[in-house]
Amino acid sequence: MRFLSTRGGSPVTFKTALFDGLAPDGGLYVPETIERWSDAEIDRLPRRTLTEIALRVLRPFTRGEIDAAVLEAVVVEALDFDVPLVEVEPDVYALELFHGPTLAFKDVGARVMARLMAALHDAEEPLTVLAATSGDTGSAVAHAFYRVPGTRVVILYPDGRVSPTQEAQLTMFNGERANVRAYAVAGSFDDCHRLTREAFGDADLRRHMRVTSANSVNIGRLLPQMVYYFHALGERANGSAAVRSTLVCTPSGNFGNLTAGLFAKRSGLPIEQFVAATNINDVVPTYLTTGRFTPRPSVHTLANAMDVGHPSNFERMLWLYRDAVDAMRRDVSGCAFTDEDVRLTIRDVFERRGYLLDPHSAIAYRGLNGRPGIFLATAHPAKFAEVVEPIIGRPVEKPAALAHALAKPRHVIRITASYDAVRATVTG
Repeated sequence: MRFLSTRGGSPVTFKTALFDGLAPDGGLYVPETIERWSDAEIDRLPRRTLTEIALRVLRPFTRGEIDAAVLEAVVVEALDFDVPLVEVEPDVYALELFHGPTLAFKDVGARVMARLMAALHDAEEPLTVLAATSGDTGSAVAHAFYRVPGTRVVILYPDGRVSPTQEAQLTMFNGERANVRAYAVAGSFDDCHRLTREAFGDADLRRHMRVTSANSVNIGRLLPQMVYYFHALGERANGSAAVRSTLVCTPSGNFGNLTAGLFAKRSGLPIEQFVAATNINDVVPTYLTTGRFTPRPSVHTLANAMDVGHPSNFERMLWLYRDAVDAMRRDVSGCAFTDEDVRLTIRDVFERRGYLLDPHSAIAYRGLNGRPGIFLATAHPAKFAEVVEPIIGRPVEKPAALAHALAKPRHVIRITASYDAVRATVTG
């Protein structure tokens, strides 16, 4: 398997794509081919475990570079938590992706990526992992790489634009002599993302040290997210003779999660259509309506992990559909919701069904619009207690991992939204 840049260039190996993060031309790596599963393999999904599915999903992309036994060890160690499919109401299911160590879906991709890097990394050459986060990515990356030998992690997050709970998880290692540091940037997520791109484009920096990305621009974090789409349809079949075609709603910010789902569909997974559900940062739903992609500064919302005005993975989506909006529309529809929509949805579902949604999962539920299907529940509601509790009028029980993070002293390190400040954190 070889990987190409969305902007052209020569194909590279999986290892090169994994450690480069971005292609030299600034493009994003994509697989040269997407191997199609047979109908028989799809029908066996209900009888396969999560790790068995992960092995089958990742094997074509890593073949020839990672020994089968090593790959098995990677996924068994990374995916050591449940991903249950819960029926919220008749024929409407939540795929709960928040049972990992940081209580967010990004644990799946980050934990697999960290272990793939550990398996392939030359320990004699230190690796600096740089990530921008609008909320949950950073804490997932921090936990995934914490104490991984030969690595150093630098995380940038927008100061004042993440929840107190998210900031506690992001900064919990700042007070230690650890290999992980998180920095509060005086700006938006788009500023953080721009600064990481500047670092990856800094030829002098990359000559002197090995720097890679841990955002979903990195193919090593995106590919593992294919796994739970296969898992979800297997769970939905629930012992029936065949896996049925299903509508799936994916809450979308930087669009890595949805891109992984589109890769899964290209692999033969019978997903009827995707709903790309966003908050009011709706540049992709607008594109699907008008055919025009117009990035703009992000606006802060209750679903802050989706506050992205220029989603980088949309470049992969355009590559996948050869810039043809009509082709993309056959597989993806879009919708956008306000903060008031989020509040009303959380209250309504809790009162009617006794099921508690976080703001991002509320947008995903709302995107199904009452139709049968699966929506991705991407974060535990306790991560957004300051939003959820006033809506339902009662406290939300905090899982042990979250209570531990909140109990630790907060060590916030603030920097300006300048590349000089970021370069100093990376090289310091």
